Parts: sequence; structure tokens; C-alpha cells
Amino acid sequence: MAITVGDKLPDATLSRMGENGPETVQLNELLADSKTALFAVPGAYTPTCSEKHVPSFVANAGELAGAGIDRIICVSVNDPFVMQAWGKDTGAAAAGVLMLGDPEAEFTKAIGMDFSAPPAGLIDRSHRYSMYVINGIVKSLNREEAPGQCGITSGDELLSQIKAAN
Repeated sequence: MAITVGDKLPDATLSRMGENGPETVQLNELLADSKTALFAVPGAYTPTCSEKHVPSFVANAGELAGAGIDRIICVSVNDPFVMQAWGKDTGAAAAGVLMLGDPEAEFTKAIGMDFSAPPAGLIDRSHRYSMYVINGIVKSLNREEAPGQCGITSGDELLSQIKAAN
């Protein structure tokens, strides 16, 4: 069953690169006492994700912070090494976007946002979505119908929703 507005996000162990290599992070700890813009992509280095989705959050990072967002999180079913490199290559890391891997798609499956597209080589990947989360509760949720689209899940759209909610 897919997550919906008003639901509390389940806790999940995600991964990132730390100073001494890969490390785990508990999602509920990141979301506690904070307002978060969280978005997910089907895969690092894929065209729509690299050329549209991540750049839309990088471009809006300052305005999101100005709207009260404490943290921007990007989740992908990838390992922390890939997420770190992709964060550097897209400018997301420099913009303060926290790039988290969900290597076994556990979080993605727990919220019902998983899909597979074998002809494209995408197995157990995440739908493209964005959400506004306050203290772990989903306040706004957007999901693209097709993996190659980035409209309702863009940083611009989520920023508009956050401004409207405040």
C-alpha cells in the first residue's frame, strides 16, 4: 500500500558516505523536529533524474530554506558510493542536498513506491516522487505517472506547495 498524505513515514535505515566511508542513517532521526523536502528518483545518473529532477532542487535550495525547510533529502535505490559521486557531479552536495541510498529498496518498498522495468535495466527501483514532511508526517505528496517525467515532482512544484501550506 502506497504512503498517503497524513501518514507517518516508517523508519528506515538508509546509507550515505561519511568521513570514514559508508555509514547508515536512521530516517526517523533525520525527520524528527524538522521540516523536510524529500524526493526520490528511479536511478542516479539517469537522464531525467540528472538533467531535471535533481537540478530543480539544487536551483530551489535557497528558497526552500527560506520557506522553513530544514533539510532536503534525495533518495535513490543506489549504494552510497554512487550517491556521493552523483551528489558531487550534479552540484546537489554543494547545495546541501543530503544524498541517501536505499540499496535494497527497503524504504521504497515499505512506502509502496517501488517498480521494476526490466527492459530498461531498472529492477526494484523507486517511482519519481516528492513530499513535504513535517516531523515525519507527510503533508504533501506528488508522484509522477511515468519514470521519464519530472513535472509535479520538481523542486519548483514542491516549493509552491510548501509556500501555500505556510
